[in-house]
Amino acid sequence: MIAFSLLALPVSEVAERAALACVPWVGRGAEKRADAAAVEAMRAALNALPMKGRVVIGEGERDEAPMLYIGEEVGTGAGPAVDIALDPLEGTTLTAQARAGALTVLALAPRGALLHAPDVYMEKLAVGPAAAGASLDLGAPVEDTLRAVAGAVGRPVEDLMVCVLDRERHAGLMADIRAAGARLQLIQDGDVAAVIACARGEVDVYMGTGGAPEGVLAAAALRCTGGAMRGRLVFRNEDERARAARAGVTDLARVYTETDMASGDEIIFAATGVTDGPLVRRGQTLLLTLSGGTPAGRVLTPAWSS
Repeated sequence: MIAFSLLALPVSEVAERAALACVPWVGRGAEKRADAAAVEAMRAALNALPMKGRVVIGEGERDEAPMLYIGEEVGTGAGPAVDIALDPLEGTTLTAQARAGALTVLALAPRGALLHAPDVYMEKLAVGPAAAGASLDLGAPVEDTLRAVAGAVGRPVEDLMVCVLDRERHAGLMADIRAAGARLQLIQDGDVAAVIACARGEVDVYMGTGGAPEGVLAAAALRCTGGAMRGRLVFRNEDERARAARAGVTDLARVYTETDMASGDEIIFAATGVTDGPLVRRGQTLLLTLSGGTPAGRVLTPAWSS
């Protein structure tokens, strides 16, 4: 049987093939067609891998998505049993409008290692390796959190850069960050890339609510880089609570760490640029791995991306 670690390069090729399938749709204003192209290409590539794969975070529940739905089995069936979290196209609008930062993303871990997060919101707080030892409390005032991070990295709060999705729901959070004296970077989409930016030292903190599935993908990336994260599911109605129950969530108020969301010491994460962005250029793949507890990362550049 192939070792889990030997799937790393093939997984990077899965992300690359999905991105390549999206290229004809960049700037075409066709979000659904771009997403469908990514899904079809990613599914075909996953089915060629020597593994017993199970999608735990995908395009939706079985009755909502024809391909890469939650619970779908992929791979040849010969190889390690793995769970897969994926977003075939993070940034459908970015792709349709030819804007920066669209990605194809997936993460693999041995069976049972990835949180089966429902498709609801998640309150998130993430930092890079330098601040991983700081006190990270989702219930703490923003000012206290920023002071803790500043103390961990040995810099004043005024020097910190905090990244937040530019949404109306974050108006109070933005005001609190500015009142604390920190700098604020607003992004339109792509909170997986924003969390990874913490690990790369490009921003100091990521805060705010975004998709829970993206939270698990970000946690997998942070496990491969040494960063830290806290996440708590946010429910707007009873339908979302029922969705969480179907996903196996029993404690609706639980605060998850990055290790709760992506556990164990074997993880593969890959993200390929559909458009140029701060994380990778178009066609480049960021490949992150955790093997035997040892993190590693590299950027792969195919000929077609030049």
